[in-house]
Amino acid sequence: MSPRPFLSLLLGATLALGCGAPSESSGTGLGLELRLSQSVASEVGAFQVVVLREGRQRRCADLQRACVQQQVKSDELVVIQGPDGKKGRALRFSAALSDSGTQEMSADIPVGRDYVVIIEALSRTNPPRFLGSSCNYLDSVSATRNEPLIAAPITLTAANCDPTIAP
Repeated sequence: MSPRPFLSLLLGATLALGCGAPSESSGTGLGLELRLSQSVASEVGAFQVVVLREGRQRRCADLQRACVQQQVKSDELVVIQGPDGKKGRALRFSAALSDSGTQEMSADIPVGRDYVVIIEALSRTNPPRFLGSSCNYLDSVSATRNEPLIAAPITLTAANCDPTIAP
C-alpha cells in the first residue's frame, strides 16, 4: 500500500473537520491538528472523530447540539481506521495537548465525496460527558494529494448524553 497524503486541520477554541463521500476499497489519511484554549483544554479528556456520508444533506448546527450517537444510526457512520490500524465507526484520541494547546491526530477515511466529519470533545469523567463538537464539510477526498482544510472552532455545548460510540 502506498503512503497516503494528509489533510491538515487547524483548530480554534474547538474542533471541526471536513467531509467527502466514500469508496469502500481505499482510504486516505486525514491529519488533524487541534488548537484549544488552555481554559477549555483542562476539562477535555478525549476527542472522538466520526465521519458521515451525504454531508451536504446534513446540517452541522443540528449535529453539534448533542451527541452524534443520539442523532444518527450506527450504520450511517463510516468505518475509519486509526494510526494504530484499528478500525471503527468512531475513533477516540486521548487528549494530549501540548503547552501551546495543540494536538495532532490522523485517520484513514475512504476515498470519495460529500462527507461530514465531526470531532466531539469528551470530558475526563467516567462515563464521559459531551462538551461540544465541531464539523466541516469536505467535498472530496482523493487517494493522491488533498489540499489542507482549516477546521472550524468547536461549539461548546455541554449536553446530558454519553457520547460513547462502540466500534
